[in-house]
Amino acid sequence: MKTAFITGITGQDGYYLSKFLLENGYVVHGTIRRASLINTGRIDTLISEYGNDQLFLHYSDLLDSSSLTNLLNKILPDEVYNLAAQSHVSVSFKNPIYTTQVGTLGSISLLEAIRNTEKDIKFYQASSSEMYGGSSKEKLNEKSPFDPKSPYAASKVFAHNVTKLYRESYDMFCVNGILFNHESPMRGETFVTRKITRAVGRIKMGIQEKVLLGNLDASRDWGFAGDYVEGMWMMLQNKKADDWVLATGESISVKEFANLAFREAELNWEDYVEVSDKYFRPNEVEFLLGDYSKAKKDLGWEPKTSIKKLVKMMVESDMLLAEQEKVLIDKNLLKPTWDNPK
Repeated sequence: MKTAFITGITGQDGYYLSKFLLENGYVVHGTIRRASLINTGRIDTLISEYGNDQLFLHYSDLLDSSSLTNLLNKILPDEVYNLAAQSHVSVSFKNPIYTTQVGTLGSISLLEAIRNTEKDIKFYQASSSEMYGGSSKEKLNEKSPFDPKSPYAASKVFAHNVTKLYRESYDMFCVNGILFNHESPMRGETFVTRKITRAVGRIKMGIQEKVLLGNLDASRDWGFAGDYVEGMWMMLQNKKADDWVLATGESISVKEFANLAFREAELNWEDYVEVSDKYFRPNEVEFLLGDYSKAKKDLGWEPKTSIKKLVKMMVESDMLLAEQEKVLIDKNLLKPTWDNPK
C-alpha cells in the first residue's frame, strides 16, 4: 500500500486528488494550518469514510521548514504532492508578500525536507498556466517561454524552476505539472467560473438579481479538476521525471462561459451580467490555450470532460445549493451575504 503526502489537501485539487488516491488504495496524509475555524468542508465526506484508517491530517505550515522535515521523516511517504498556494490571482496583487512566500519558500522547504530524508520520495509541484502571461495566441507547451503577469504567477515560476533545479542537481524524482485552468463544483466561489454558476442558481431561485464580472473577453483553457488530478498521479508513475502540460486544447472567453451557464438554466446571460472595474486585474492575462500532446504521448493522459459537460455539472450542483438556500431564506434562517441579493 503506497503512502501520499498532500499539501493543500482542503482545496479543490486536494479533494479530487485525495479521493482518487484513497479509492486506489493509498494511505493519504495531508497538512492543514492551525486556525480558529477548521476549514475541512470539502474533504469532510472523505474524512467520514476514510478517517483513522487511510486518511490522516496534520497541523503544519509550508513556511515552517522544520515541521515539514519532522513530518516527512515520520511519515516517509512514497509521493509528495505540493498543491498548497494562495491561488487567487487577483488576491495576489493585494497580498503579494504572503502569496510569494508560500509559493517560493514553501516549495523549496518541501524539496529540502525530501532531500534530507532517507527515502527516495517522488515530488509533484503544481505549476500553472498563469506563468505564460497570455501574450500569445498559440498553443502553449512545455517549451513555451514564461512571462508572469502577477505575483502569483511569478511565485509559480520560481517554484517551477527550483523543482527542475533539484531534479537536475540531486537526481531527485521531481516533476512539474503545468495545469491550465481546471474547475469543478468544488471550486472556490470567488473564482470566475464558480461565481458565474453560483449566480445562475441563485438567480433562477429568485434570491439574486445580477452578477458583477470583470474582463468578459479574457479567454481560458478550462477543464475538469477530476481529470487533471489523475494526470498529476500519472506523472509520478512515469519511469522518468519531467514536466508536462495538462490542458484541453480549447479556449473560450468568460462571456462564452457565462452564456453556456445561463443557458443551462434557460436564462439569457446578458440580462443578468454586469461589468465592474472592481474585478479587472492590474495586469490582465487575455488568452491562454494549452497543448497537452506531450502528456498524451508520454503518460496516456487526455481530458475526458468537455466544457459543456463541465458547465452542466457545475450549474446542476449550484442549482441544488441555491434551492437549499431559498428554503432557509424563506424560513428566516439565512440572510444573504452574497452580492446583489434579491
